[in-house]
Amino acid sequence: MGWLPLVGLGNNQLLRSSNAPLNFQAVRRDFFKELGVRTFINAAGTYTSMTGSLMPKKVVDAISYGSTQYVDLDELQDKVGERIAELLDCEYATVTSGCFGAMSIAMAGLMTGMDQKKVVQLPNTDGMPNQVIIQKSHDIGYKQALTNVGAEIVVIETADQLERAISRKTALLWFLNANTHLGQIKWQQWVDLGKKHQIPTLNDCAADVPPVENLFRFQKMGFDLITFSGGKGLRGPQSAGLLFGKKKYIDAARLHTPPRGQTIGRGMKVNKEEILGMLVALEEYLQTDHQRQWDLWEQQIELIKKSADSVLGVSTQYHVPPHANHVPSLKISWDQSKVNISPNHFRQELKKGHPSIETVGNDDYLGITSWMMVPGQERIVAYRIKELLNTYSI
Repeated sequence: MGWLPLVGLGNNQLLRSSNAPLNFQAVRRDFFKELGVRTFINAAGTYTSMTGSLMPKKVVDAISYGSTQYVDLDELQDKVGERIAELLDCEYATVTSGCFGAMSIAMAGLMTGMDQKKVVQLPNTDGMPNQVIIQKSHDIGYKQALTNVGAEIVVIETADQLERAISRKTALLWFLNANTHLGQIKWQQWVDLGKKHQIPTLNDCAADVPPVENLFRFQKMGFDLITFSGGKGLRGPQSAGLLFGKKKYIDAARLHTPPRGQTIGRGMKVNKEEILGMLVALEEYLQTDHQRQWDLWEQQIELIKKSADSVLGVSTQYHVPPHANHVPSLKISWDQSKVNISPNHFRQELKKGHPSIETVGNDDYLGITSWMMVPGQERIVAYRIKELLNTYSI
């Protein structure tokens, strides 16, 4: 005999016969549906506005495990930092509140050192070196991570200008890896200038895996500090990140983080669940068969490319960005006298459709990546793109 409804009670209150097996499985709540939040297929990439990446089950399991017991926050950070340092073959590491948070606490530590009085003084930088030198082509909005803690930005273009800009106030030479190809000063020269003048160098590599080699190459090149986002290519918690490199600088950065209260980084809290999740995400990423993964992404892009190419007036371009989001990507464009819709309007149609599909691009092309898709979704994307192109064909 199975379950019988108990007369007069609610639907969830059941009477079980004495010999019936216990076989009740709770219904999984669809929170996004309950809240009226629409989900989508991510054919765009690891954008914060699109909530980054999806975490592997082992990462989710680590986060769930972390929620079951209490630990000392500093001790956990110490042990996880040591483990990450082993994995990345560097002096030390710490899990941070994203790449932005990593840059903020790194900057704070470089200005104050281990001086506790200076730690609580920020963002007042009186008596501290507080200037950061960056290339004009690297001067983007994310420099706010540095100025938020009291730093001042000095913009240069050439190596000669950099050397003339260095003073007793210089605390850091900051490099934006995503814009490597735009600046006049490249990686090794940047590092060499830092060493020549005994100024620490930091490479912001937020979205620079793949390739996996980037986790190792810049510290071996000589950068003192490296930062990565946790919720992009590493597929860890979206609000976590990594800061690794020279231990003396990371020790100083840690003075600005919770559980310490009177610090500028108090709000950049990383909980025990995120710390474990970030560690396991890194372990999983390092164990990934990266060539097999790359081949899958290429096959997915090729499927979408062939589908789009089959429509008259459409042209496609396969490309891989040189730095940051270095993955197989596709640009789709068309003759609007044959397909009567603009790329931006097309993107909105994909977004409004069922299922919703998020893409990138501009007035000239529709941009697609496949690396954030769940395998199989590329077929849906290929079908919808061809369907819409045909719908607007003249």
